Amino acid sequence: MSIADIKKTAEAKMAKSIESFKNELQKIRTGRAHPGILDQVQVDYYGSMLPISQVANVSLIDARTISVQPWEKGMAQKIERAIRDSDLGLNPAAMGDLIRVPMPALTEERRKELSKVVRHAGEDAKVAVRNLRRDANEHAKKLLKDKLITEDDERRSVDEVQKLTDRTVVEIDKLVQGKEAEIMAV
Repeated sequence: MSIADIKKTAEAKMAKSIESFKNELQKIRTGRAHPGILDQVQVDYYGSMLPISQVANVSLIDARTISVQPWEKGMAQKIERAIRDSDLGLNPAAMGDLIRVPMPALTEERRKELSKVVRHAGEDAKVAVRNLRRDANEHAKKLLKDKLITEDDERRSVDEVQKLTDRTVVEIDKLVQGKEAEIMAV
């Protein structure tokens, strides 16, 4: 493995960390309805736990209401119970085979709690990026120890990985600020 490989691998993994963080942010609900909010809710489907999107059609009725249309008639009660029991604070209402999930308006207190959740998720993403930096630097040190690169090469590699880490952390901070602004907007 060369220094270029180390840098390329670290860059790819950091990009994946950012994508994962973006997906995590999509799950945190704001005042608006978003079908992806229900992705983390698991439903008991004949003994196995599946996400709602695999047992029903999830779509938007309007800006504040999600509709869930089960593919099987018997699943409506199970889906409704799973949504109600989730930690999302949603109260679904069944109307025949269709389940309507209205999104309650967020209180100021709930907005502040969600803001803390976003900041915590951002810190977790930063920790993951720093761990990737550490791994890349350890690879470079190992190459130096095995005398495959010079000390200057190792130092240059460490500097490049640090710059990459700094750029990634700045991007995570921007995502956190954007999501906080979205949550706090009334």
